[in-house]
Amino acid sequence: MVPLNKLIKTGKMRKYFTIGLIGLIGLFGKVQSQELTVNYPHKVFVGDNFTVQFSVNDQAKDFSGPTFKGFSLRSGPNTSSSTSMSFINGQMSRSVQTSYSYTLTADVEGTFTVGSASCTANGKKITSKSFTITVEKLSAAQQKQRQQQQQQQRRQAYDPWGRQQQQEPAETKIDNNSIFARATVSNHNPYQGEQVIISYKIYTQLPVRQFAIDKLPGNKGFWAEDLSEGKQIRQYEETLNGRQYQVAEIRRGALFAQESGKLTIDPLDLNVLVMVQRQRRRTGSIWDLFDDPFFNSAQAVEHSLRTNRLNVNVRPLPKGPDNFSGAIGRFDIKGGLNIDKVKANEAATYSITVSGSGNLMLINAPQPDFPSIFEVYDPQINDNIKKTDGGISGSRTFEWVLIPRSQGTFTIPAFEFVFFDPSTGQYVTKRIAAQTIEVEKGDAKAMSATSAKDDVKLLNSDINYIHPVGRLHKLTQQDHTGWPFWLSAVLIAMLAVAALIYGRSRRAAEQDVAGMRMKRATRKAQKRLKHAAAYLGDGDTNRFYEEIYKAIWGCLADKYSIELSHLNRETVSACLNEKQVPDDQQQRIMKVLQDVDIARFAPGDAGAQKQSIYTEALIMIAEL
Repeated sequence: MVPLNKLIKTGKMRKYFTIGLIGLIGLFGKVQSQELTVNYPHKVFVGDNFTVQFSVNDQAKDFSGPTFKGFSLRSGPNTSSSTSMSFINGQMSRSVQTSYSYTLTADVEGTFTVGSASCTANGKKITSKSFTITVEKLSAAQQKQRQQQQQQQRRQAYDPWGRQQQQEPAETKIDNNSIFARATVSNHNPYQGEQVIISYKIYTQLPVRQFAIDKLPGNKGFWAEDLSEGKQIRQYEETLNGRQYQVAEIRRGALFAQESGKLTIDPLDLNVLVMVQRQRRRTGSIWDLFDDPFFNSAQAVEHSLRTNRLNVNVRPLPKGPDNFSGAIGRFDIKGGLNIDKVKANEAATYSITVSGSGNLMLINAPQPDFPSIFEVYDPQINDNIKKTDGGISGSRTFEWVLIPRSQGTFTIPAFEFVFFDPSTGQYVTKRIAAQTIEVEKGDAKAMSATSAKDDVKLLNSDINYIHPVGRLHKLTQQDHTGWPFWLSAVLIAMLAVAALIYGRSRRAAEQDVAGMRMKRATRKAQKRLKHAAAYLGDGDTNRFYEEIYKAIWGCLADKYSIELSHLNRETVSACLNEKQVPDDQQQRIMKVLQDVDIARFAPGDAGAQKQSIYTEALIMIAEL
């Protein structure tokens, strides 16, 4: 046999050996594992804009990014892909890199952990590692230094003839009376739950190229609805303090106070890009001849604005009737049965429509008193609610399906709807008159099927069917004293006692309204979350947050027996302390309540925010 080293020395075998080595290297390059890496700043300052980039060393798809708590999402994920080729010793190699980037803004100081991202590369799912970003607050000296650096950058950017040293642009100052922002409310002394319109406006005597809301107020103690979503900005002229201004209403909303007392509406922060005339410092040179408006075009200057802080004194509602359910505004009511004659076991519909202006979205289903012969299904709610500059108005309809199980003539009692009218300061009662419905004999087959069904239920809860026996025999004294007789007697006695105890406990549970509310709290909240999940993927953000709001606050109200009219963060916090809920769980609950309040108006990716809020609400309700 020829030794391997001699074969390699031959030209032919050297060629095969080289080809095999190149193939092995190529195979190694193919099987090298893909990984999802992340590039991020370890430390930023409050207000900084920065980029987080996830990269894959291959073609990737199905990217799923993390949630960025503590940061505002400006844009992303922005996808890019690059391909590079190289030739080495006549061999071509090709590499592909896929990147996903986010642009973020640091909102508050602290240390925040960002979770992992995932994607699919080469048919395999890969995941990045979580990471931590520290956000620090700039000191006064650092803020001044940063402003000077920004001014220096602007000066260097303007140098058309390379004469920066001879003539520098003067620092641009904007008069606060030339442009400012203001917030106003329609009523500084409303009742609790009364609709209040809040308006945010920019007053300017300078051309404004664009604006961006930097921070929305949290509106603590209020339920807020955005009235300007999808509408054009209203602009007009107004004279204020003897000066003529161009006014732009950039935001309009409806607020409903959830508690009484003195409440504060925090300022709204925004940035505007103002066009101002460029000025230069005079140097005594020939260039001063060009310091004229004809030669100095306008420059765009970024300017920060903040609205005024508003104080609202919310009056408590006067003591109302027992059937007051929390409706506040001006309403009318109509409804009743859709028919006055029906056959047994056929469906009829009873509806109640509340229309008008006020807190329509917070009105819960009423409780009409239906006769016991009707099988009543949970009401279906249909909304026709409009958001106009004047506030929230429209109608909410509740529909019950009723199925009578017996024939005869029955009366559905009158229904009273009580609401509080803030314009008069009094409670108003609207009535739907009593109605009589005649239930005729139904279809025999349907009647027998229903009767048989009801009979089986009754027999299962009472006694079994009597089974026929082959023959009868005379009962003897031995049958009375034998062990089967006594065993049967003891079992019957035990079953009777158990049925008595169960019946008493069931009646006690039904009388314990608070206990029943507590048991049903989680189930009702999970049902609401299912409704909210239906709006996760579409653009109906308002309905999503309405269902989330009702799920969270309704669960808290039922769990801790809090009346809806008294439900607010303070009462919830007091109940959590009274129930000795752990501090960390209390903090999570209060954070979810705050996040829900501000998430609808927070800048960034609405889909990511909705998913994050839904997950937080799901965890919170599960912990309760």
